[in-house]
Amino acid sequence: AIGSAPSAGQEPQKEPVPAIVAQVDLVNVEVTVTNERGDFIAGLKRENFRVFDNGIEQPITHFAPIEAPAQVLVLVETSPAVYLIHRQHLAAAHALLENLAIDDQVALATYDQSARLAVNLSSDKQALAPALGGLRYSLGSAELNPFDALSAALDWLATGQDKQAIVLLSTGLDTSGAGSWQRLMAKLRGRRVVVFPVALGGELRSAKKVQGKTRAAQESREQDSALSFAQADRNLELIAKLTGGQAYFPREASEFTAIYQQIARRLRNQYSLGFAPPARDGMVHRIEVQIVGDVPACVALKKARKSRESEAATNTCRVRSRQEYVAPAR
Repeated sequence: AIGSAPSAGQEPQKEPVPAIVAQVDLVNVEVTVTNERGDFIAGLKRENFRVFDNGIEQPITHFAPIEAPAQVLVLVETSPAVYLIHRQHLAAAHALLENLAIDDQVALATYDQSARLAVNLSSDKQALAPALGGLRYSLGSAELNPFDALSAALDWLATGQDKQAIVLLSTGLDTSGAGSWQRLMAKLRGRRVVVFPVALGGELRSAKKVQGKTRAAQESREQDSALSFAQADRNLELIAKLTGGQAYFPREASEFTAIYQQIARRLRNQYSLGFAPPARDGMVHRIEVQIVGDVPACVALKKARKSRESEAATNTCRVRSRQEYVAPAR
């Protein structure tokens, strides 16, 4: 049986942190900005952004506009459970490829108990379609290690690229134990890659009960499965939140096309900011990004009446960005 993933609240082990972040001289933050309706806002400039490290504003030393090309790695779970439903999410994958920019690069990888790179990064997006159709699924072992697989996927993306993303097609279920989760959390804090988890197995999460003698046994199995999926969902949400991405939980096959289209739009409307880490303490630092200035697409709500220093309008811009990083150690 597939066990539950480790608790999302656990902190990563301290030992691997220095090795992961030893060369972090610039903290890169990928940012998307939308209005209340969810429309992406283009045309923002460096002066429209404020970046805070542990609550203290930092000078923005790097700014790349949304036109920068992206590297996108699609990481697909190939477990026995996914084999039964793979046509539903892969048939819609063309929506992701068709909506990426012409100079974006795409790669394909798979995982069950380990990760495998199927197609290296290439701007030839059409080459990915037959590779998706020819994926091989594990029909024996149910061992799953999404956290080490995601860690390996990070290594397959080159460092120094302004816009990088991983689209993780996964049930989120894991059998590897807490160590893999802790290593992944530490590594994500040291990288600028945005992760978009797309949860597979919507049908398995909401399977209908049967009547008769087997109902009690099935209800027990469903309860265990629900607990596993609940923990998996929490971990997928945390991965997305930590990296500035978004987690999706489709229940029906018809939802995948719209999800892939939205991910592609987000990648096309992503800003890249950078600042120098203010301290070399090897500690986890919180990041916050704010939008300031006159942004017509965001409707002002109110202005401070008395203090000129706080006259800037409060607006409805919604910002998504990574929330943490680990500062380099001395």
